[in-house]
Amino acid sequence: MQQNSPTFNIFNFEKIADIIIRLGVLFLLIGWCYDILKPFVLIIVWAIVIAVAFSPIYERVVKLFKGKKILVTIFVALILLTILVVPSVLITQSLYEEVNNFAHYYQTNEHLIPPPGETTKNWPTITKPIVEIWASASEDLSKVALKYTEQLKTVGAWLLLSLAGIGKGILQFIVSIIIAMGLLLYSESLTKVSKNIFVKLIGNNGEHYAEVTVITIRNVVKGFLGVALIQALMIGIGFFLAGVPFAGIFTIICLFLAIIQVGIGPVAIPVVIYMYSVTDATTATILAIWVGITLISDNILKPILLGRGNPPAPMLVIFLGAIGGFIYNGFIGLFLGAVILTLGYKFFLSWIDMENDEPQIEELQTETEE
Repeated sequence: MQQNSPTFNIFNFEKIADIIIRLGVLFLLIGWCYDILKPFVLIIVWAIVIAVAFSPIYERVVKLFKGKKILVTIFVALILLTILVVPSVLITQSLYEEVNNFAHYYQTNEHLIPPPGETTKNWPTITKPIVEIWASASEDLSKVALKYTEQLKTVGAWLLLSLAGIGKGILQFIVSIIIAMGLLLYSESLTKVSKNIFVKLIGNNGEHYAEVTVITIRNVVKGFLGVALIQALMIGIGFFLAGVPFAGIFTIICLFLAIIQVGIGPVAIPVVIYMYSVTDATTATILAIWVGITLISDNILKPILLGRGNPPAPMLVIFLGAIGGFIYNGFIGLFLGAVILTLGYKFFLSWIDMENDEPQIEELQTETEE
């Protein structure tokens, strides 16, 4: 009967009001912190991914340098920045030169597009429309431009937005690398903190999910993003040395296709066919062989980097993650989306089959070490 007394009801009301006020203040603080950090969220998350992916290499280099972590951090940061900045500068320079050449040809009334070579006469009948458009564009580009004005506007606008996004993404990458090096410098304490966070959020299985996170990130970065970057670098070198027009743009498109698991073939093969019609047979043949090696490298590198086991996620998950990340977050999302969606996929599998998680982790750890 005491439960219905006015004193008891007032006590309950005060307790509920106290909880609501505390939660309100907590949500306000969290929301405010998020708004402050919102411009840096992508950069910080990508920095964490880089730190987790490169921590085994970092630890080996620390041993080589006899524990001099600050020196190793600067050394690794310089290597990563060089790998990122040098190709970016070369691609930008290539685009600048091609645009200048395009303007020069236009002013001097020269062929903006080389005419089809003699070899195009032997091409299959199905390619005739393409060759005809090509021939018309080489004779008078303005006519073709007028005929396909709407399509060119759409492609041009998309291309400009994509290039702007890539520039922004490269700057984000640079900042992420710098932050990642700071995280690696304090990796021991941060590892303990991250495990404690997982335990606090999930409970007894928190440490298990922390292990799943680390293993999945490393597998995706090595087996998918790493292979895509290697293939893009290989095909880019081939395009630049062969003198392919707009080699920078084609390299970026190949990188995009490699990350979403479509492969470089849809761009590389037409480029080789084009080079056979506008350059000497030796150069085109060497490029064709190099393209073939690059295409095959996908089947060689993935088993080596992923180990003997199954990939961390089906190709569809990687594809959707990369495409969705690119649409939602731009160039950096192309990389980060694949990692985050794969991580979500692995968490979901672990959640529906908790009993088999421990053996799977031991297997993944063995594969990663191999």
